[in-house]
Amino acid sequence: MGGTEDAGRMSVLWWLVTLLKVGVIFGAVLGIVAYMTLAERKVSGRIQLRFGPNRVGPFGLLQPLADGLKLMFKEDVIPDHVDKVIYVLAPAISTIAAFASYAVIPIGPPTDFFGLLPEPVPLQIADVNIGILYIFALSSMGVYGIVLAGWSSNNKYSLLGGLRSAAQMISYELSLGMSVVGVLMMSHSLSLTRVVEDQSNLWYVFLQPLGFVIFLIAAFAETNRLPFDLPEAEPELVAGYHTEYSSMKFAGFFLAEYANMITVSALAVTFFLGGWQGPFLPPVVWFMIKLACCLFFFIWIRSTFPRLRYDQLMYFGWKFLLPLSLFNILVTGFIMVIKE
Repeated sequence: MGGTEDAGRMSVLWWLVTLLKVGVIFGAVLGIVAYMTLAERKVSGRIQLRFGPNRVGPFGLLQPLADGLKLMFKEDVIPDHVDKVIYVLAPAISTIAAFASYAVIPIGPPTDFFGLLPEPVPLQIADVNIGILYIFALSSMGVYGIVLAGWSSNNKYSLLGGLRSAAQMISYELSLGMSVVGVLMMSHSLSLTRVVEDQSNLWYVFLQPLGFVIFLIAAFAETNRLPFDLPEAEPELVAGYHTEYSSMKFAGFFLAEYANMITVSALAVTFFLGGWQGPFLPPVVWFMIKLACCLFFFIWIRSTFPRLRYDQLMYFGWKFLLPLSLFNILVTGFIMVIKE
């Protein structure tokens, strides 16, 4: 009986720790998303020699709270001509797919929380041996929300935005996936934890510089960020796939966009920048510093480069980026065979 009771106690403890990790990571991502909107406006303002938001709270720090309250209390208008069921589901699909990706991203090595737990637990919700396949599967699901939003709105501008997004995300998802194949070949694992552990001596950004550059460019296109934000191009599409949306449904799409920015930044840190590895500071702090640098890079690029034309976008993805990613895989394989 004692063994059964101990097993039951450990099972309850495991569930409590898992629920705690889910709550902490979900809350942290929501907080980062909220203040990413403020950081983007502040940093863009400084780059363009103007002030960002500075009225709500000290230094404008309560601006995200004000924006959230404003969106919550805005009238939720659902046009008569839309397909109501799909119209409502679309932002939920995008948001859920964006947030579910964080389940397999490691933010630190296993820990026992200063002796509070009987054994170390990983600082990620689930350490699965096919973590990267899980993330790419969910990122593929995210495009459904945008396409369905454009189709269900029964609006030509929304439909064109949805179709643009589908073509863009499918095109650049190939390059994004191919860019990390070299890393996976060198680490001999699809587990994100194993990839980070293999970078204890040397980060993969030094062994896979071409793969890192391809990953960054494809990540911008995957998240619909400038200079690749063609699905919501205001001059020709009014606002793109979310033209007919308002209130919290409108906010849901941007919540998903910023959450996807955090996801691809966390993947860049995990695959190329050593994950939580670093001297002197705690591992989680190193992970957050690297993540902040990647997010700052997203904002910097948005404030610097103009938007591409759509034909340039597709040409660049299919005829330049994809062949480069295949070339990177061939070179990596060739070097690995020679070394053996």
